[in-house]
Amino acid sequence: MNIIGLDIGGTKCAVSVPEGTDRVREVVRFATTDVRGTLDRLMVEIAKLQPGKDTVFGISCGGPLDSGKGLILSPPNLPGWDRIAICTLLTEKFGGRAFLMNDANACALAEWQFGAGRGCQSMMFLTMGTGMGAGLIFDGRLYEGVTGNAGEVGHLRLAATGPVGFGKAGSFEGFCSGGGIAQVARQRVAEFPGASSLQKIPADKLNARDVGTAAEAGDALALAIWREVGTRLGEALALFIDVLNPERIVIGSIYQRCERFIAPAAQAVIAREALPDSARDCKIVPAQLGDELGSCAAVAIARYKAGR
Repeated sequence: MNIIGLDIGGTKCAVSVPEGTDRVREVVRFATTDVRGTLDRLMVEIAKLQPGKDTVFGISCGGPLDSGKGLILSPPNLPGWDRIAICTLLTEKFGGRAFLMNDANACALAEWQFGAGRGCQSMMFLTMGTGMGAGLIFDGRLYEGVTGNAGEVGHLRLAATGPVGFGKAGSFEGFCSGGGIAQVARQRVAEFPGASSLQKIPADKLNARDVGTAAEAGDALALAIWREVGTRLGEALALFIDVLNPERIVIGSIYQRCERFIAPAAQAVIAREALPDSARDCKIVPAQLGDELGSCAAVAIARYKAGR
């Protein structure tokens, strides 16, 4: 069996293949352009791998999608990709089987197969990037829900008011995603009575990366913002621990880079709010795959769907 992974993103696409049982090799990475140009380039690069009727394709892409029908349905970061039948395009041209999955679920599979979730049977993956989504592994299987929307944790409301994320004020995504952290930072800068390096950045340019950089330099306001983010993250994690009782929660992107600023406040809330036995048995760890995550995710889809 031949496995080929396709990671389709708003800025870049990649084609990858497994290398042994526990590694992935990215064959090519290129910039995403218009729909036709990107699809043509994907087909050219895939053809070089000589796929055939035994090939299993895994495609990771941001939603919305219709995974069952293999359709990409106009994701906000992929303008013009309206009802693109990516699975049919691949199988009609090359044969084999093709499976499409949203990137949060695909990244959960990747960290489970290749990264920080290896060896566990019950795991939750949180994206904690531009947005906040989750992928759920229960009893050694990916849980996708009735309509494929399981894991949309960013939509949960943590407070009656607050930064807006996923179209909802006070949501988990509002408090703990990159876009939400930027909103929190702008408000805290406006209220802060002391001096902070963040005050020198125009409000419309201030982002989560700036808050991380300032925290590295010991900026008091930046450190306070991260404590606030950690507190809100802990509130959500305590709920997940109580309801899902996972063995491991793997958190990507922002948490990977800023764990030391976020984790203490989050752990304090978990200790206060979550069931002690469930909290004790749940490890909260940063994702491991970094820049390889997208490529590993695409291969992980194919491996999972092929039953490996």
